[in-house]
Amino acid sequence: MSGAAHLDIDQGELRQFFDREPMGFTHNLHELGMFKVDALHRLAEKMSNQPRDVMVAGGASSAGTKFFSVPSIDCKAHEAIENLDRGGYRILLKRAENYDSDFKDLIQTLFRQVKDSLRDFGREKVVRLESGVLITSAATITPFHYDPEVGFFSQIQGDKAYHVYSPTVVREEELERFCARGPVTLAPVELDGRDSTREHVFNLTAGKGFHQPQNAPHWVETGASRSISYTMVFETESMRGLGRVRAFNHYLRTFGMPPCALGRRPAVEVAKSEVMRGLIPLRSRVAKIKKSSLGMTGLKRKASSTG
Repeated sequence: MSGAAHLDIDQGELRQFFDREPMGFTHNLHELGMFKVDALHRLAEKMSNQPRDVMVAGGASSAGTKFFSVPSIDCKAHEAIENLDRGGYRILLKRAENYDSDFKDLIQTLFRQVKDSLRDFGREKVVRLESGVLITSAATITPFHYDPEVGFFSQIQGDKAYHVYSPTVVREEELERFCARGPVTLAPVELDGRDSTREHVFNLTAGKGFHQPQNAPHWVETGASRSISYTMVFETESMRGLGRVRAFNHYLRTFGMPPCALGRRPAVEVAKSEVMRGLIPLRSRVAKIKKSSLGMTGLKRKASSTG
Protein backbone atom coordinates (compact mmCIF):
# COMPACT_ATOMS: atom_id res chain seq x y z
CA MET A 1 0.00 0.00 0.00
CA SER A 2 2.80 2.42 0.90
CA GLY A 3 4.43 1.72 -2.45
CA ALA A 4 1.96 4.18 -3.99
CA ALA A 5 2.86 6.88 -1.44
CA HIS A 6 4.21 10.02 -3.02
CA LEU A 7 5.48 13.47 -2.05
CA ASP A 8 4.85 15.85 -4.94
CA ILE A 9 7.82 18.21 -4.51
CA ASP A 10 9.22 20.55 -7.14
CA GLN A 11 12.77 19.25 -7.61
CA GLY A 12 14.19 22.65 -8.54
CA GLU A 13 12.73 24.30 -5.46
CA LEU A 14 13.87 21.44 -3.24
CA ARG A 15 17.46 21.74 -4.47
CA GLN A 16 17.32 25.50 -3.93
CA PHE A 17 15.73 25.51 -0.46
CA PHE A 18 16.72 22.16 1.05
CA ASP A 19 17.83 22.67 4.65
CA ARG A 20 17.83 26.45 4.11
CA GLU A 21 14.23 27.68 4.02
CA PRO A 22 10.79 26.08 4.54
CA MET A 23 8.90 25.20 1.36
CA GLY A 24 5.51 23.61 0.68
CA PHE A 25 4.51 20.51 -1.27
CA THR A 26 1.55 18.21 -1.78
CA HIS A 27 1.24 14.46 -1.17
CA ASN A 28 -1.18 11.53 -1.17
CA LEU A 29 -0.46 10.03 2.26
CA HIS A 30 -3.94 10.90 3.51
CA GLU A 31 -5.29 8.25 1.13
CA LEU A 32 -3.45 5.42 2.90
CA GLY A 33 -5.44 3.13 5.18
CA MET A 34 -2.60 2.99 7.74
CA PHE A 35 -3.52 6.53 8.84
CA LYS A 36 -7.16 5.73 9.63
CA VAL A 37 -8.01 6.31 13.29
CA ASP A 38 -8.70 2.61 13.96
CA ALA A 39 -5.34 1.62 12.49
CA LEU A 40 -3.51 4.25 14.56
CA HIS A 41 -5.36 3.08 17.67
CA ARG A 42 -4.04 -0.46 17.06
CA LEU A 43 -0.53 0.92 16.51
CA ALA A 44 -0.74 2.92 19.76
CA GLU A 45 -1.82 -0.23 21.64
CA LYS A 46 1.13 -2.13 20.17
CA MET A 47 3.48 0.64 21.35
CA SER A 48 1.86 1.10 24.76
CA ASN A 49 4.79 -0.42 26.69
CA GLN A 50 7.44 1.61 24.84
CA PRO A 51 7.68 4.90 26.78
CA ARG A 52 10.74 6.00 24.81
CA ASP A 53 8.66 6.10 21.63
CA VAL A 54 5.34 7.40 22.94
CA MET A 55 4.43 10.83 24.31
CA VAL A 56 1.07 12.08 25.57
CA ALA A 57 0.90 15.71 26.66
CA GLY A 58 -1.53 18.56 26.98
CA GLY A 59 -1.72 21.69 24.90
CA ALA A 60 -0.01 24.97 25.72
CA SER A 61 -1.87 28.15 26.64
CA SER A 62 0.04 30.16 24.03
CA ALA A 63 2.77 29.84 21.41
CA GLY A 64 5.27 31.45 23.77
CA THR A 65 4.67 29.03 26.64
CA LYS A 66 7.89 27.41 27.82
CA PHE A 67 7.93 24.02 26.12
CA PHE A 68 8.76 21.84 29.10
CA SER A 69 6.28 23.61 31.37
CA VAL A 70 3.45 21.87 29.51
CA PRO A 71 2.69 18.76 31.56
CA SER A 72 2.66 15.24 30.23
CA ILE A 73 -0.58 13.28 30.70
CA ASP A 74 -0.54 10.00 32.59
CA CYS A 75 -2.46 7.75 30.23
CA LYS A 76 -1.78 5.34 27.40
CA ALA A 77 -1.65 6.72 23.87
CA HIS A 78 -4.56 4.55 22.70
CA GLU A 79 -6.64 5.81 25.65
CA ALA A 80 -5.88 9.39 24.65
CA ILE A 81 -6.97 8.61 21.08
CA GLU A 82 -10.29 7.34 22.44
CA ASN A 83 -10.77 10.64 24.30
CA LEU A 84 -9.30 12.93 21.67
CA ASP A 85 -12.51 14.91 21.19
CA ARG A 86 -13.08 15.35 24.93
CA GLY A 87 -9.80 16.97 25.90
CA GLY A 88 -6.68 18.76 24.69
CA TYR A 89 -4.25 15.95 23.85
CA ARG A 90 -1.00 15.92 21.90
CA ILE A 91 0.04 12.35 21.07
CA LEU A 92 3.35 11.48 19.45
CA LEU A 93 4.15 7.97 18.21
CA LYS A 94 7.85 7.90 17.37
CA ARG A 95 9.60 5.43 15.09
CA ALA A 96 6.41 3.65 14.00
CA GLU A 97 8.54 1.91 11.37
CA ASN A 98 9.99 -0.24 14.17
CA TYR A 99 6.55 -1.60 15.03
CA ASP A 100 4.67 -1.85 11.73
CA SER A 101 5.88 -3.06 8.33
CA ASP A 102 3.66 -0.61 6.42
CA PHE A 103 5.33 2.30 8.18
CA LYS A 104 8.73 0.78 7.47
CA ASP A 105 7.89 0.58 3.76
CA LEU A 106 6.52 4.13 3.85
CA ILE A 107 9.57 5.81 5.30
CA GLN A 108 11.89 3.96 2.92
CA THR A 109 9.72 4.94 -0.06
CA LEU A 110 9.54 8.64 0.90
CA PHE A 111 13.21 8.94 1.76
CA ARG A 112 14.16 7.38 -1.57
CA GLN A 113 12.02 9.99 -3.34
CA VAL A 114 13.69 12.85 -1.48
CA LYS A 115 17.15 11.40 -1.99
CA ASP A 116 16.58 10.93 -5.72
CA SER A 117 15.46 14.57 -6.03
CA LEU A 118 18.65 15.97 -4.49
CA ARG A 119 21.80 16.02 -6.57
CA ASP A 120 24.90 14.60 -4.87
CA PHE A 121 22.93 13.64 -1.75
CA GLY A 122 23.93 10.03 -2.32
CA ARG A 123 27.39 10.86 -0.96
CA GLU A 124 25.90 11.88 2.40
CA LYS A 125 26.01 9.30 5.20
CA VAL A 126 22.61 9.21 6.93
CA VAL A 127 23.03 8.52 10.65
CA ARG A 128 19.38 8.78 11.68
CA LEU A 129 16.16 8.29 9.74
CA GLU A 130 12.87 8.04 11.61
CA SER A 131 9.24 9.10 11.60
CA GLY A 132 6.65 10.57 13.91
CA VAL A 133 2.88 10.26 13.87
CA LEU A 134 1.19 13.21 15.58
CA ILE A 135 -2.42 12.89 16.72
CA THR A 136 -3.83 16.05 18.25
CA SER A 137 -7.11 17.34 19.67
CA ALA A 138 -8.84 20.34 18.13
CA ALA A 139 -7.69 23.86 19.04
CA THR A 140 -4.48 22.65 20.69
CA ILE A 141 -1.17 24.55 20.67
CA THR A 142 2.34 23.11 20.51
CA PRO A 143 4.67 25.84 21.84
CA PHE A 144 7.74 27.36 20.19
CA HIS A 145 10.84 25.16 19.81
CA TYR A 146 13.17 23.77 17.16
CA ASP A 147 14.33 20.28 16.18
CA PRO A 148 17.93 19.22 15.39
CA GLU A 149 16.95 17.41 12.19
CA VAL A 150 15.67 17.92 8.65
CA GLY A 151 11.97 17.17 8.29
CA PHE A 152 9.26 16.55 5.69
CA PHE A 153 5.90 17.15 7.35
CA SER A 154 2.61 15.86 5.85
CA GLN A 155 -0.90 16.70 7.03
CA ILE A 156 -3.20 13.67 6.96
CA GLN A 157 -6.48 14.77 8.58
CA GLY A 158 -7.87 18.04 9.92
CA ASP A 159 -6.46 21.56 9.71
CA LYS A 160 -3.23 22.78 11.21
CA ALA A 161 -1.59 26.23 11.18
CA TYR A 162 2.16 25.66 11.22
CA HIS A 163 4.24 28.77 12.01
CA VAL A 164 7.83 28.03 11.07
CA TYR A 165 10.75 30.44 10.89
CA SER A 166 13.92 30.37 8.87
CA PRO A 167 16.71 28.74 10.88
CA THR A 168 18.61 32.03 10.53
CA VAL A 169 16.50 33.55 13.35
CA VAL A 170 18.22 31.29 15.90
CA ARG A 171 21.42 32.92 17.15
CA GLU A 172 24.64 30.97 16.89
CA GLU A 173 25.09 31.14 20.66
CA GLU A 174 21.70 29.44 21.13
CA LEU A 175 22.61 26.66 18.74
CA GLU A 176 25.99 26.17 20.40
CA ARG A 177 24.45 25.95 23.87
CA PHE A 178 21.99 23.34 22.65
CA CYS A 179 24.61 21.26 20.81
CA ALA A 180 26.87 21.22 23.88
CA ARG A 181 24.19 19.32 25.80
CA GLY A 182 24.63 16.27 23.59
CA PRO A 183 21.93 14.28 21.74
CA VAL A 184 18.45 15.56 22.61
CA THR A 185 15.15 15.53 20.79
CA LEU A 186 14.23 19.22 20.67
CA ALA A 187 15.34 22.64 21.85
CA PRO A 188 12.98 25.07 23.58
CA VAL A 189 13.70 28.69 22.66
CA GLU A 190 11.99 32.02 23.32
CA LEU A 191 9.50 33.29 20.75
CA ASP A 192 9.87 36.96 21.71
CA GLY A 193 12.31 38.94 19.61
CA ARG A 194 12.33 36.68 16.54
CA ASP A 195 12.34 38.39 13.15
CA SER A 196 8.71 38.18 12.01
CA THR A 197 9.75 38.76 8.38
CA ARG A 198 11.39 35.30 8.49
CA GLU A 199 8.15 33.56 9.51
CA HIS A 200 6.37 31.19 7.12
CA VAL A 201 2.78 30.19 7.87
CA PHE A 202 1.58 26.92 6.32
CA ASN A 203 -2.18 26.45 6.58
CA LEU A 204 -2.17 22.70 6.23
CA THR A 205 -5.07 20.48 5.23
CA ALA A 206 -5.13 16.82 4.15
CA GLY A 207 -2.75 16.40 1.21
CA LYS A 208 -0.53 19.39 2.02
CA GLY A 209 2.91 19.40 3.59
CA PHE A 210 6.16 21.30 3.83
CA HIS A 211 9.90 20.85 4.19
CA GLN A 212 11.35 21.99 7.51
CA PRO A 213 15.09 22.74 7.65
CA GLN A 214 17.18 21.65 10.59
CA ASN A 215 16.96 24.08 13.54
CA ALA A 216 13.98 25.94 12.06
CA PRO A 217 11.95 27.09 15.11
CA HIS A 218 8.18 26.72 14.99
CA TRP A 219 4.90 26.59 16.84
CA VAL A 220 1.70 24.84 15.79
CA GLU A 221 -2.05 25.13 16.36
CA THR A 222 -4.72 22.66 15.26
CA GLY A 223 -8.04 23.83 13.81
CA ALA A 224 -11.63 23.05 14.75
CA SER A 225 -11.28 19.28 14.52
CA ARG A 226 -8.78 16.57 15.42
CA SER A 227 -5.54 16.49 13.49
CA ILE A 228 -3.38 13.63 12.23
CA SER A 229 0.06 14.37 10.78
CA TYR A 230 3.10 12.39 9.70
CA THR A 231 6.68 13.59 9.66
CA MET A 232 9.84 12.01 8.27
CA VAL A 233 13.07 13.33 9.78
CA PHE A 234 16.73 12.57 9.31
CA GLU A 235 20.27 13.63 10.16
CA THR A 236 23.44 13.15 8.14
CA GLU A 237 26.98 12.76 9.41
CA SER A 238 27.82 16.27 8.17
CA MET A 239 24.89 17.69 10.20
CA ARG A 240 26.09 15.84 13.28
CA GLY A 241 29.63 17.06 12.62
CA LEU A 242 28.46 20.67 12.46
CA GLY A 243 26.68 20.15 15.78
CA ARG A 244 29.91 18.94 17.34
CA VAL A 245 31.73 22.03 16.02
CA ARG A 246 29.08 24.23 17.61
CA ALA A 247 29.47 22.32 20.89
CA PHE A 248 33.21 23.03 20.81
CA ASN A 249 32.52 26.70 20.07
CA HIS A 250 30.23 26.87 23.09
CA TYR A 251 33.17 25.95 25.33
CA LEU A 252 35.40 28.50 23.58
CA ARG A 253 32.88 31.23 24.42
CA THR A 254 32.71 29.95 28.00
CA PHE A 255 36.44 30.65 28.29
CA GLY A 256 36.10 34.09 26.72
CA MET A 257 37.38 33.13 23.26
CA PRO A 258 34.86 34.00 20.49
CA PRO A 259 35.09 31.34 17.74
CA CYS A 260 35.62 32.02 14.05
CA ALA A 261 32.53 32.15 11.86
CA LEU A 262 31.44 28.74 10.60
CA GLY A 263 33.02 27.74 7.31
CA ARG A 264 35.95 30.13 7.68
CA ARG A 265 38.52 27.47 8.67
CA PRO A 266 37.37 23.99 7.53
CA ALA A 267 40.46 22.12 8.75
CA VAL A 268 40.08 23.57 12.24
CA GLU A 269 36.40 22.62 12.26
CA VAL A 270 37.29 19.02 11.43
CA ALA A 271 39.61 18.98 14.46
CA LYS A 272 36.92 20.53 16.69
CA SER A 273 34.41 17.91 15.57
CA GLU A 274 36.77 15.03 16.30
CA VAL A 275 37.53 16.34 19.79
CA MET A 276 33.84 16.54 20.63
CA ARG A 277 33.12 13.15 19.03
CA GLY A 278 34.91 11.55 21.99
CA LEU A 279 34.12 14.12 24.66
CA ILE A 280 30.31 14.22 24.41
CA PRO A 281 29.78 10.43 24.95
CA LEU A 282 32.35 10.47 27.78
CA ARG A 283 30.57 13.34 29.49
CA SER A 284 27.25 11.50 29.14
CA ARG A 285 28.71 8.38 30.79
CA VAL A 286 30.13 10.44 33.66
CA ALA A 287 26.74 12.09 34.17
CA LYS A 288 25.02 8.68 34.32
CA ILE A 289 27.57 7.39 36.85
CA LYS A 290 27.12 10.53 38.95
CA LYS A 291 23.33 10.19 38.82
CA SER A 292 23.56 6.53 39.80
CA SER A 293 25.91 7.35 42.68
CA LEU A 294 23.61 10.05 43.99
CA GLY A 295 20.72 7.61 43.83
CA MET A 296 22.62 5.00 45.84
CA THR A 297 23.62 7.65 48.39
CA GLY A 298 19.98 8.63 48.77
CA LEU A 299 18.95 5.02 49.31
CA LYS A 300 21.65 4.54 51.97
CA ARG A 301 20.52 7.68 53.79
CA LYS A 302 16.92 6.53 53.68
CA ALA A 303 17.88 3.08 54.97
CA SER A 304 19.89 4.66 57.75
CA SER A 305 17.09 6.99 58.78
CA THR A 306 14.50 4.19 58.83
CA GLY A 307 16.76 1.63 60.48
